[in-house]
Amino acid sequence: MEITGPRLDRFDEILTPEALDFVESLHRRFDARRRELLQARQDRQAELSAGGTLGFLPETEAVREGEWRVAPPAPGLEDRRVEITGPVDRKMTVNALNSGARVWLADFEDANSPLWENCVNGQLNLRDALDRTIDFETGGKSYALRPDDELATVVVRPRGWHLDEKHARVDGRPVPASLFDFGLYFFHCARRQLGKGKGPYFYLPKMESHLEARLWNEVFVHAQDALGLPRGTIRATVLIETYPAAFEMDEILYELREHSAGLNAGRWDYLFSVIKKFRTRGREFLLPERNAVTMTAPFMRAYTELLVRTCHRRGAHAIGGMAAFIPSRRDPEVNAAALEKVRADKTRESGDGFDGSWVAHPDLVPVCREVFDAVLDGRPNQLDRLREDVRVGAADLLNVSATPGEITEAGLRNNVDVALRYLAAWMGGLGAVAIHNLMEDAATAEISRSQIWQWIHNGIRLSDTGQVVTKELVERIIDEQRHDSPFFEQAKELFKEVALDDDFAEFLTLPAYARMP
Repeated sequence: MEITGPRLDRFDEILTPEALDFVESLHRRFDARRRELLQARQDRQAELSAGGTLGFLPETEAVREGEWRVAPPAPGLEDRRVEITGPVDRKMTVNALNSGARVWLADFEDANSPLWENCVNGQLNLRDALDRTIDFETGGKSYALRPDDELATVVVRPRGWHLDEKHARVDGRPVPASLFDFGLYFFHCARRQLGKGKGPYFYLPKMESHLEARLWNEVFVHAQDALGLPRGTIRATVLIETYPAAFEMDEILYELREHSAGLNAGRWDYLFSVIKKFRTRGREFLLPERNAVTMTAPFMRAYTELLVRTCHRRGAHAIGGMAAFIPSRRDPEVNAAALEKVRADKTRESGDGFDGSWVAHPDLVPVCREVFDAVLDGRPNQLDRLREDVRVGAADLLNVSATPGEITEAGLRNNVDVALRYLAAWMGGLGAVAIHNLMEDAATAEISRSQIWQWIHNGIRLSDTGQVVTKELVERIIDEQRHDSPFFEQAKELFKEVALDDDFAEFLTLPAYARMP
C-alpha cells in the first residue's frame, strides 16, 4: 500500500504498518467484488431509464416469507431512543458523547468533508475518546468527557461503496473509502470497545441491494477472523436510503442477520434516490420542492411503515429519521415553532413503532427523549410492536405522483442557495453546516441539485411566477449568489456541472472530491 497523503502530527499512530496491512488485505480480498456490484447498479439504472420499474424480487420470496430473526441486540444497543449524528472532529466527538443521547453516529460520510486530514484525524479522535485522552481547551472553553456510563455508544458510519480514498493506493488503484474507514477503526478500536463492554458497531450507507449487504457481511467475517474476534462481535445498522433498498429490506437483514443491528429510515437520501433512479421518466416521479415533501406523503408513509414492520418481525431495531433543526440563541419564536415541528415528527415516529430517532444537535436530545420515554414507558425499545396491520405493496412505495406540494421560485432559489453554501463549506473542509437554522449535509445538497436537474428536464413552470425552469434561469440565479467563502466560485462551477449538465452525475461528491487536494 502506498500512502500519498501527508503524515501530519500523530498520523503515525493511526497509519501503522500493521493497520495498513489490514486495510490492504481488505482491499485485495473485496475490491473486485465491490466494483462488480457498482457495475450492477449501473445496469439496473439503465433498465429503469429504459422503462423498467422496481419491485420485490421473485428470487428471494423464500427469504421474505421465511421465519428467521437477526441476532439479539448487542451491549450498548438495546436502548436507542435518541441517536445524535455528526462529523468526527474533536469538538463534536466530545459534545456528542456527552449529549445524553444513547448512540452517537460518528460520521465519516455525509456529515464529513473527506479532506485527508479530516479522515485520519477522525480516527485519532475516536481512539482518543475511547482512551479518555480527548479532553482539550479552545477559545477559553474546556471540553471533557463525562463518566463512561453516561457516554453515548459509538456507531461509526464509513463512507459508501461508491467512494474511493485517493490518498491510499494498492498496486496503483485507490482503496475503497468504505474499507479504509472501516478497517482503520476496526483495527484500532474493536478491542478497545470490547474492553468497555460494548463492541465495534457500524452504520452502513447508500446500499442498493442485498448483494451489497452480503459483501459487507463477508468483510465482517474476514475482519473478525483476522483479529481473532468471535463472529457476531460486529453489529451494523443499514440505512434504507436508496429507492431499490426499500424493496429488499428483509433480504438485507437476512444477509447481515448474525451482525445486524436493524435498519434506519434515511429520509433525505431516500428522496434523492427517488429522483435519481427515475429521473428520465417524466412527471410520474416528479417531487415538489424539498421542504414540501413531508413524512406524511403516501409513498413516504409506505416506506417508513414497511421498515418498522419488517424490522420488528425479524427482531431488529427500526430507527427513525433526522431532526435537522439547529436551535437559535437569538430568536425564541423561531425556536418554539421549530421545536413543535420536531416534537410532532418524533411523536409520529414513536407512534408508528420506531425504537428511536436521530437528532442533529444536542439541544434536541431532551425533546426526542421525552417523546420516546412516554411511549416506551420503561421499556428499552418497541420490538414487541409487530405492526401486523401494515400492508405495503410495490405500488404503494412507487406512488410518488400523489405527493402534494408546489414548486415555487422561492423553493428554486432555496435549493440553489443551500447547495452553494454547503458545497463551499464542504470544499473548505466542513461536512455538516448550519444554514437557515437547519443542519445541512451532503444528502440535502444532493436533493437540491437533483431536483433542479429534474425540473429543468421536465420544463416545470413555477407555480408563483409562471416562469419555466430552464438552464438559463438557474444559471442566472447561481450567478446572482454572493458569499465571502474563498471556495464560493469553485462551488458555483461545481454546482453548474451537477445541476445543469445533460448527463446526471451519480453523486455530486465524486466530482467534488476530484477537485480536492
